Amino acid sequence: MTTLGEDLSTRHRWAKAPNRYDESGDLRTTSARWRARRLNPPNPLWGSNGVAFGPDGRLYVAQFLAGQISAVDPATGDVDVVVPMDSPVQSPDDLAFGADGSMYIADLVPGRVWRRSPAGEYGLVSDEVTNPNGITCIGDRLFVNEMKPNGRLMELFPDGGDPVVLTDGLALGNAMQRGPDGCLYYPHMITGQVWRIPPDGGTPEVVAEDVHEPVAVRFDQGGVLHVLSRGVEGIVTRIDLHGSGTRTLVTSGLKGLDNAAFDTENRMFVSSFASGGVTELHPDGRTREIVRRGLDGPYGVTVDLGGTVYAADHYRLAGPAADDEGEPVGTSAEAGPGGVRTHLLLPFAHGITADGELLHYTSQFGIVQTYDPASGALSERARGLNRPIGIAVGPDGSLVVAETGAGRVVAVDAEPGSEPGTVTVLAEGLDRPTDVAFDAEGRLYVSEERLGSVLRIEADGGTVVVADGLGAPQGLAVLGEELFVVETGHRRLCAVDLTTGERRIDAEDLPVGPPPGVVPRTEPALFADVMPGMARRFAGLAAAPDGTLLLSANGEGTVLRLSPRAGAQPER
Repeated sequence: MTTLGEDLSTRHRWAKAPNRYDESGDLRTTSARWRARRLNPPNPLWGSNGVAFGPDGRLYVAQFLAGQISAVDPATGDVDVVVPMDSPVQSPDDLAFGADGSMYIADLVPGRVWRRSPAGEYGLVSDEVTNPNGITCIGDRLFVNEMKPNGRLMELFPDGGDPVVLTDGLALGNAMQRGPDGCLYYPHMITGQVWRIPPDGGTPEVVAEDVHEPVAVRFDQGGVLHVLSRGVEGIVTRIDLHGSGTRTLVTSGLKGLDNAAFDTENRMFVSSFASGGVTELHPDGRTREIVRRGLDGPYGVTVDLGGTVYAADHYRLAGPAADDEGEPVGTSAEAGPGGVRTHLLLPFAHGITADGELLHYTSQFGIVQTYDPASGALSERARGLNRPIGIAVGPDGSLVVAETGAGRVVAVDAEPGSEPGTVTVLAEGLDRPTDVAFDAEGRLYVSEERLGSVLRIEADGGTVVVADGLGAPQGLAVLGEELFVVETGHRRLCAVDLTTGERRIDAEDLPVGPPPGVVPRTEPALFADVMPGMARRFAGLAAAPDGTLLLSANGEGTVLRLSPRAGAQPER
């Protein structure tokens, strides 16, 4: 077997950089039949949410999608995992440090607030907060707010005592901080406002209106308020509340800003829920990469007839900024050299398939939509489904979807319209259908992740086992007379001959799933109160018109292209 990562080491400066999956940075995938190469660099972080400087001078980064927290050296960009995936914390969205060096963590989906002591011990502060998000400390006092309609802002007591509600009525709270006047400042994400309230309680007061998509409020060392926008332009609104009152906009081009922290030299470091990374943002809008951005997932992957690769990346529609040989094709504030281009901020995109000039995608939170990249039009095709993931276009033009939560495979009307289409059940009574694919004859296949099998769905809704004994199969793709399936449990690619039924292992050591050695905890819930919770990871697979395969390498945050090796003969 050949180690395909060796092909990369001389071609890309980023090929062997340490990443979240493997500290060596090597691409360890092996195959006698396929040559694997990354179309984008690995992403060191699984997204980046709340950030705060710790007592050691490092910047601590909450990674909601990973369920972990890392510490970043702002001088070198080195990343160390501090709160691992198998800790008691499920979905950290923000964090703060107390006067004694304790780390306080807002664990959003299960509704918990944790204390991690300087010695690394975990203690539950509260499980009486719904969707805890914004969190801050004033000395040894701890405050948290709720990201939900009619949310609360409250003080919690790590040493015991009932929470004290300072106010309610928050229209989705988020990152907050004490201002120079001693008040707590916090955003209302829905209404575009910034509010404040004294930490001992009182009447909340609006201090800024018509702020662009506010997601976090932060004060620099001079007491100037910075309000981060979660939108595509990467806007930061600077408001001199305690001086002249002037308001200025800084446009960074960093899509999906989430949070920020200022160091002792008043340098501003920002995070992005959409693409991860840590970036220094200068007052004039210039940026300096500290930890590179990339793909948070990816989840589903597809390629259009023109060869453009698209990835469904939870918070956006994105794709590698590279050509067919994996070579970088330009730079931008968003992508960086050989990085990732954001096509559209698209909440909760998971399965995806190309259809001529259109893209169809699923959200595990229940909808199916169609996007036209040329016009920018987005139309809803179905809603109210139970955790839809894999999607394919049927021979009749209908959209065929694996409705994982309902144990069904369904079809949605062919033509997009102003109203959601009709949903027709093609098969039901399944266990955990995850992805779907059609062969050249129009026969439909579905992967059963929990049962470890791939089924063919017959016209009458019955099923025939095509392959079983697989390890958590997810992504499916068909090339010629062969069906390919990603076994996420075994981290390998399996090929099935659709004529003879024979099977072979085509590639091993795929960078999918959590890092090796990490035993995932129980999955957080899909919904958190009325808000989206945590979606199941999905390693998609797609066949390209040129006979290559595209894989969502969600363990390291890349898209892999698998190209047939010259003269390679499959061994069965």
